[in-house]
Amino acid sequence: MIASIQGIIIHKGNDFLVVSVSGVGFQLYVSNELVNKSQIGETLFFHVYLIVREDSLSLYGFETEIEKKYFTLMLGVNGVGPRLALAIINTLSIDAINKAVISEQADLFARVPGVGKKTAQKIVIQLQGKTISSDGFEGVIGMMQDVDLEVLDALTALGYSIVEAQAALQSIARGTSNEIEDRLREALKYFS
Repeated sequence: MIASIQGIIIHKGNDFLVVSVSGVGFQLYVSNELVNKSQIGETLFFHVYLIVREDSLSLYGFETEIEKKYFTLMLGVNGVGPRLALAIINTLSIDAINKAVISEQADLFARVPGVGKKTAQKIVIQLQGKTISSDGFEGVIGMMQDVDLEVLDALTALGYSIVEAQAALQSIARGTSNEIEDRLREALKYFS
């Protein structure tokens, strides 16, 4: 089993990187964010997961061990393959996944392209009790408030992606009122 790879980026695709290790090029499927921030010629370390199929071997690369763990948890859900698992991790932050699972908000997963309502519910059920905070410690993650879900809906209705909307939500100061208008105004400041 291949657990990690460190090598030089020699090629970038839409959803993959080719990493040269001692003259051998490994194609790693990675998040769009990782493709965008990686530079050809740069040496990087990846935690990898090998998918063995009858007709192919595929490597999926992650910056952190926790992303790899969530990828494997997603693969345990009936109806979620490696491409969809990577899309979920690519779209939602680990904290957002945790909050959605703990507060049983399957609709957050359903916003990921390719995830239907039934699959979203399966993900929530499968990940119950298995969440880990992004700093690596197991524990209870605060539930996403209903008002924040409404702000998230408003931001996505304005054309922002889920990732952008989540980043804006995380930028809201702790002391901000729980009124939707106030929280939305604070979230929009993130984009200015």
